Amino acid sequence: MTRAILAALNLLAVGQAAAAFELVPRATGSLDTWLTSETSVALDGVLDNIGASGAFTEGVIEGLVIASPSKVDPDYWYTWTRDSALTLKCLADIFVTGTDSDLESIIKEYINAQSVIQGVSNPSGDFSDGSGLGEPKFNVDETAFTGSWGRPQRDGPALRATAMITYANYLISNGDNSTARDIIWPIVKNDLAYVSQYWNDTTYDLWEETLGSSFFTTAVQHRALVEGNAFAESIGESCANCVSQAPQILCFLQSYWTGSYILSNFANNGRSGYDANSLLGVIHTFDPDASTCDDATFQPCSDKALANHKGVTDSFRDVFSLNANISAGSAVAVGRYPEDVYQGGNPWYLATTAAAEQLYDAIYQWKKIGSIDITSTSLAFFQAIYPSAATGTYSSDSTTFTDIVSAVQTYADGYMSIVEEYTPSDGTLTEQFQRDNGAPLSASALTWSYAALLTAAARRSSTVGGSWGSSNGNTVPSTCSATSATGSYTSATNTAWPTAPVSSTRPSCTAPTEVAVTFQEIVTTTFGENVYLTGNITALSSWSTTDAILLSAADYRSAYNLWYVTLTLPAGESLEYKFFKENDGTVTWEDDPNRVFTVPSDCGVSTACINDEWQ
Repeated sequence: MTRAILAALNLLAVGQAAAAFELVPRATGSLDTWLTSETSVALDGVLDNIGASGAFTEGVIEGLVIASPSKVDPDYWYTWTRDSALTLKCLADIFVTGTDSDLESIIKEYINAQSVIQGVSNPSGDFSDGSGLGEPKFNVDETAFTGSWGRPQRDGPALRATAMITYANYLISNGDNSTARDIIWPIVKNDLAYVSQYWNDTTYDLWEETLGSSFFTTAVQHRALVEGNAFAESIGESCANCVSQAPQILCFLQSYWTGSYILSNFANNGRSGYDANSLLGVIHTFDPDASTCDDATFQPCSDKALANHKGVTDSFRDVFSLNANISAGSAVAVGRYPEDVYQGGNPWYLATTAAAEQLYDAIYQWKKIGSIDITSTSLAFFQAIYPSAATGTYSSDSTTFTDIVSAVQTYADGYMSIVEEYTPSDGTLTEQFQRDNGAPLSASALTWSYAALLTAAARRSSTVGGSWGSSNGNTVPSTCSATSATGSYTSATNTAWPTAPVSSTRPSCTAPTEVAVTFQEIVTTTFGENVYLTGNITALSSWSTTDAILLSAADYRSAYNLWYVTLTLPAGESLEYKFFKENDGTVTWEDDPNRVFTVPSDCGVSTACINDEWQ
């Protein structure tokens, strides 16, 4: 039986899943109005996940950022170096703009915590040779996570340096060079040493799945060394290895360009290479003071970055049912990469906002530079949203410039509107939203989702961070060299701030009364077969085969035979369950034993996703 026929016969299952979880897209109104409320929810969501005063951080060390309150299906109850750094960069930018002075204590607490984390020996290595700085995540009590994982991940130190330099530059601009030098520089110096020494070694990418070389990692490493050297000079220090290695990293960065898009990973992973990795790399190396739409650093308005934006976002047009009937040139839901199967392979909030953020960045740059250049490389991007586009240079006083900016603004807003549509009415953001019906999925209250929403909204309003020096002599060498520079590592122990951080009391939180649990079963079926779920509680039909819950095959793919259903279940409920196939009245149970699951009851958790395979 073809999947198309089965999908048509299985519409009842789709309806049943929707009814169980009330999967009705929220009504949308003015994007401006929604963002006004959602940015407030997102900032609270970030703060809820930072120890020790966050609402969802009982037992978390002060200054550590948890990825999510979710402790099961999936377990994100850890602090990731990358996610934490991106989050603190977001908060530092908000603080520096003067919109929330209360964030300064949190920034200081984060810096204190990282001075400890840097020295924790872990499976990636220890501190003596810097190798331990490549460890991706730690337990929430600052101890090493020793389980199996994709390690090392070499983007964390670069991103952490960038986040801290943002705050250090604020101190310097306010005449406090000594604090920047005595407390922040020793931590940043270690991270810069790590980048200089290990940038040319293989790494797991930001999705923690692919070992090789990652565009995102290389891009943020280059940025870190450039701004790290400038920071060093501003406080009377030096970073010779930054100076020697940054040009070679920039040289290597050029190799990710395929001629039409950015190959996000050099790795033997069987993928096309289209990946939100590249969108994230572009927005996190955006320089608001860039003097040109520089292709070498893949600035958001550059020809290559725009061509890549089209390639990556178009790769999802035929992947997700949510994108069906959306015309070319209109925004779509964006996932990690089109071949993704993690949790079923769905759109991610942070990937969709990244698509918007790059375009807001580009608009900012065009207005600052005063013109738009359309070349043969970027022509297809422009023609998709502005059909009369032609190669040439259009100055800011031309109607063509104005029309193109308007078209790009509308296009960018389309991505944000998709996020709005599939955000629950209370504004909480999970990691993903389901590819067929838009239901929130995977880790609840994902910190990175909130931070990504905040940065995209800020760029939409032309609120930007400081320059990292992309225009300061970043010339691509004529010959690339596979170099490295062995650094030295010294424990950063000074956390004696002139004004100590003030911790607030953690507010009480209300545990959920119910949780949306998605049951996913990988099972091959034949013509006429359906898959059902039943179990030992009333909500699972009390082991009945006649009243069992029909799963949906709407997302059944030849390479990923997925059946699923989302049910709202009481928090804390312990249950047993199994799946069975039914064909023309014949029931075939999967093998014993019964599966067991306890519905999460932790504060901040609203979703869970169980991934099973036929046994």
